[in-house]
Amino acid sequence: MGLKKEEIKRPPKELVEGFLPLSTCNVSDALDKLGLPCGIHGIRPLYNCPKVVGTAITMQVIAYGENNPPGHMGVDPLEASQPGDVIVIDNNGRIDQNCWGEIMTYAALQKGVAGVIIDGASRDVDIIEETNFPVFARGIVPLTARGRNVQRDVNCLVKIGGVQVRPGDILMADKNGVVVIPAERAEEVLKVSQDLFQRETAIVERIKQGVPFIEVDKASGYDKMLEKK
Repeated sequence: MGLKKEEIKRPPKELVEGFLPLSTCNVSDALDKLGLPCGIHGIRPLYNCPKVVGTAITMQVIAYGENNPPGHMGVDPLEASQPGDVIVIDNNGRIDQNCWGEIMTYAALQKGVAGVIIDGASRDVDIIEETNFPVFARGIVPLTARGRNVQRDVNCLVKIGGVQVRPGDILMADKNGVVVIPAERAEEVLKVSQDLFQRETAIVERIKQGVPFIEVDKASGYDKMLEKK
């Protein structure tokens, strides 16, 4: 079993919330500039759900076998979660198995969980959409998880889209995709993300004002914005 609830070191709330005005594109660019793993390919919102930013609570899923833990898969990460956390599920990208649905969604809402990010599949999307609970996944499948997969560990090191996620890292997901922000680099990533956001906003504003794009582009230094210092 991974870290206990009290052992998870969460970043300050105001630091996590600092990412809310940004997009995953801004943060991905900042991660790129800092030489860190950037955006994750293929994990998308299941419907037109809200952006999610929060501290990671992780769960690793494996195939059903001989030694299966008792109870409903997902109970342990929910028990470890606090309001604003994001549950991150590593099912190795499998889209032929479900590992989230209606019951877990209502349980997550009860706990104040901010959203769920799955390197795998979900079901009950129609009901989840009615609740407006953010779920990001690699696919959708109607099959039950029962007899197909089980929870292997909770609050352990996992991977989504090939990028490591640790309990306490910051996860962000929106219509553009998913990014992982290492907890110990979060302040630096936020500062660089905000700078890039402001610079790109200034570029767009000049274009809206009617300045020819060739002139705006030449003055902006856009092609050098991600150069490492």
